[in-house]
Amino acid sequence: MDITQLILDDHHEQRRLFAILEEADRSDTASLGALWARLSGFLETHAAAEEEIFYPELLAVGKLAGRIGTTEEETLDAIKDHNEIRDTIAAVGDHDEGSDGWYDAIAAVNVANGDHMAEEEREGLTDFRRFAGLQLRHELGLRFATFEARHVTGVPPVDKDPAAYVRQAEQAAEADVPPGSLGIGSLKGPPD
Repeated sequence: MDITQLILDDHHEQRRLFAILEEADRSDTASLGALWARLSGFLETHAAAEEEIFYPELLAVGKLAGRIGTTEEETLDAIKDHNEIRDTIAAVGDHDEGSDGWYDAIAAVNVANGDHMAEEEREGLTDFRRFAGLQLRHELGLRFATFEARHVTGVPPVDKDPAAYVRQAEQAAEADVPPGSLGIGSLKGPPD
């Protein structure tokens, strides 16, 4: 088991669920509602699992690999993306299931999520596979799978401040941010 593969598997499932919604009969609003409930809950649970388990470890691995600036940038961007995905998910509720507006709102979620997945697959997951050992990836994979199993019906959507998220993750890891790390390390606050 490898957390990077579990994340990629989730991405595949997200793409599959969007495709099912695109092919569903627009007049079958009961099915549309059930499919959307499954997809929107899955998107939020996946983001929450990444925020709790993957991104703090990406920051820690980046620090050890001397790439803290890069991993901070990737993490800041990912948290911003998760917020955008949450916001587009919320906007779907403004429309009647099966309406043109509803499908347009679903398409906006798909675009936001697709952009995020592509970036994450190119950057964060690639970096993690390069710099994190197999044992760590296995242990995190188990935690990730357990988190998703415990929250199979979803989690409450909560936007996060990207800078505060990075600061909190770095403080939790007691990371010393080297100079020249995009200045983001200064988010840790004044020295004690």
